[in-house]
Amino acid sequence: MTFVDKELLRQIADLHQTPKGAYNIRKNGEGIEKQSTANIEIITKTDKPGINIIVKPGTKNESVHIPVIVTESGINDLVYNTFEIGADADVLIVAGCGIHNDGSKKSQHDGIHHFIVGPRARVRYVEKHYGEGEGTGERVLNPQTIIDMAENSWAEMDLIQLRGVDSTKRNTKATLANGAHLVLLEKMLTHDKQVAESSMEINLNGEDAKVQVISRSVAQDDSKQIFYPQVMGNSKCWGHVQCDAIIMGQASVKAIPGITANNADAQLIHEAAIGRIAGDQIIKMMTLGLNETEAEERILQGFLK
Repeated sequence: MTFVDKELLRQIADLHQTPKGAYNIRKNGEGIEKQSTANIEIITKTDKPGINIIVKPGTKNESVHIPVIVTESGINDLVYNTFEIGADADVLIVAGCGIHNDGSKKSQHDGIHHFIVGPRARVRYVEKHYGEGEGTGERVLNPQTIIDMAENSWAEMDLIQLRGVDSTKRNTKATLANGAHLVLLEKMLTHDKQVAESSMEINLNGEDAKVQVISRSVAQDDSKQIFYPQVMGNSKCWGHVQCDAIIMGQASVKAIPGITANNADAQLIHEAAIGRIAGDQIIKMMTLGLNETEAEERILQGFLK
C-alpha cells in the first residue's frame, strides 16, 4: 500500500497494519484484500458490487473491518453491503470511507448498508468519513443505512464525518421489533462551502422498543447543514431525539426533529439546540495557556468526542 492508502486507513478505521479477524478493504471501486474467520464469513456479491458479511449465531468478541478508500480523481463508486448478525452474537464492525482527490474531477462513493440483526444479538457499528487532497475536484459521500432489528436485539451506530467532505447526503432507516434497542450517534463537521444533509426514519413497531438519537455537529465558514430525524412510535415504546449544533462564521444549520405517536403508550421526546461557542468557555480555556484559536479547537474536539 502507498503512504496515502495507509494515511486514509488510519483516519477512517484507526488501522496501522492489517487488522486481525475478518476484513475487506476496497480501493477505487475494487476489493483488494479480504479475509474471513471461522465465525465471520465475507462473501463477494455476484449480482452487484459489494459483499455479504455473515456472523454466525453466538459469535462473541470478534470484529469486522470493511474500510473503503478512493485515491483517484473521477471515481464514482457504488457498493451494496449486507450484514447478517446471527442470534445471540456480539460483534464490532468498523467501516468508513476516505477520499484523497488531487485532481479536477469529482470523486464519489455511495455505500448502501443493510443490517439484519438477529434475536438478542448485539452490534456496534463505527463509520467514519474523511476527505483530503490538493485538487479542485469534489469529494462526495452518500451513505444509506437500513437496519432491521429482531426481538430484544441491540445496536449502536456511530456515524461520524470528519473534515474534507464537500457534499454528503446521509439516509438512515430503521425498524425495531419487540424489546429492540437502537442508539444512533451522529457527529458531523463541515467547513468552507461544504453541504451536509442527514435524514433518519425510525419505526418503533415492537412493544418496549427503544431508540436514542443524538446528533452533534459543527458548521464552520460558509457550510450548510440540514437534519431531519423522524421517530414513529407505533406501539408501547420509548424514543428520544436530541440535536445539538455549534455554528461559526457564516454557516447555516437547520434541524427539524420530528416525532409521531401512533399509539397511546408511545413516549417520545425531541429537542434541538443551535448556537455559537460561549465567550466564557473560550476565556476559561485561555486561562490554561491556550490562544483563542487553540481554545476554540479544544472546545470543538470535546463537543464532537
